[in-house]
Amino acid sequence: MRGLSALIRVGHKGAAALAPGNTLASFDAALTAGVDMIEFDVLAVSGRSAGLYVAHDTGALDPRDPLTLAAALEHLSTPPFAEIRLQLDLKSAGSEERVLDALERSAAISRAFISSGRWSVLERVRALEPTFPLGWPVPGIPGISGTPLSTPTLGRVYRRLLPRRAAAHLRAGTIDALVPHWRMVTRELVEAVRGAGGELYAWTVDDAAEIARLASLGVTGVITNDPRLFA
Repeated sequence: MRGLSALIRVGHKGAAALAPGNTLASFDAALTAGVDMIEFDVLAVSGRSAGLYVAHDTGALDPRDPLTLAAALEHLSTPPFAEIRLQLDLKSAGSEERVLDALERSAAISRAFISSGRWSVLERVRALEPTFPLGWPVPGIPGISGTPLSTPTLGRVYRRLLPRRAAAHLRAGTIDALVPHWRMVTRELVEAVRGAGGELYAWTVDDAAEIARLASLGVTGVITNDPRLFA
């Protein structure tokens, strides 16, 4: 059984409950709150503002001063963040090589892993850098990714099949970590991931009792908007 002291504490978009998510201020708030890892989104934008930005979607971009991936990695490479791991969640297919190049130019590459709900992104990163750690966010059910219980029957079937499917991907080397919605996490899933040599990070948990439950199941880490809940 994993206790809270052994749990990897992950800040979602930095610490989105304490400062606007996917900003330097949010990263700083997460650091102050004592996280072990910071998760943030990476978006590729085309057109006049072409580039890599830290944002969930184009609507979340600061129209005056959007945060570039390069600026974020520079900030996260400063001494205060030296022990903090990073999870880059790629939102755009076709950006894989540029994201890896940005990481190579930063001091953060050894602390980073890439996740994406797009299999094509994970496959491309694996082809470019075979040993770079990859995470697979789930449920990943088409059309209901953000609402895993909107169809209860489908959710139950998916939850039952997920342990075997996740273990198969981990053993095949297509992923190194599973990043499931917290409602998908069962003891069977945790044991399957652990047995296949992988890590499991549950998202996004903003309830202290649920964090404690997940820790008792033995998850590797929990992703939250409010890292103060880990206390």
